[in-house]
Amino acid sequence: MASNVLSVSRVIQAPAQQIFDLLADPAMHPILDGSGTVKGSRGGNPERLSLGARFGMDMRMGGPYRVTNEVTEFEEGKRIAWRHMARYTWRYELEPQNDATKVTESFDTTTGLAPAFIIRALGFFRRNEEGMRKTLENIERHFKASA
Repeated sequence: MASNVLSVSRVIQAPAQQIFDLLADPAMHPILDGSGTVKGSRGGNPERLSLGARFGMDMRMGGPYRVTNEVTEFEEGKRIAWRHMARYTWRYELEPQNDATKVTESFDTTTGLAPAFIIRALGFFRRNEEGMRKTLENIERHFKASA
């Protein structure tokens, strides 16, 4: 049986707290997004995410649309996750490793409106895996550029 969770990891040469701070800033999400679907951070978003915070994004996949996300998991410096109206969860887990951090991004369909096998059949796992790899590359590029 296939998993309900798709995860991609990358070791990034930056402290976990700095990576967490970047992920907790919704204004950075369109810059970090590797899928090409997150086009902009909507006005009225908090400057920094926290548990229960709601934030909106302008999106485009086929056509433009908007989503409102809610932060559902928040452990300072270690884990942050949010979910949108279709109830799929995007999660980032950070594990310090000497002078670097292992960053794991996950797409979790466990509580989603459509079962994982449908999401998988529609090609979202394949597309999301590619986008997640590019997102982690973008995070790494951000820290290399600021070094």
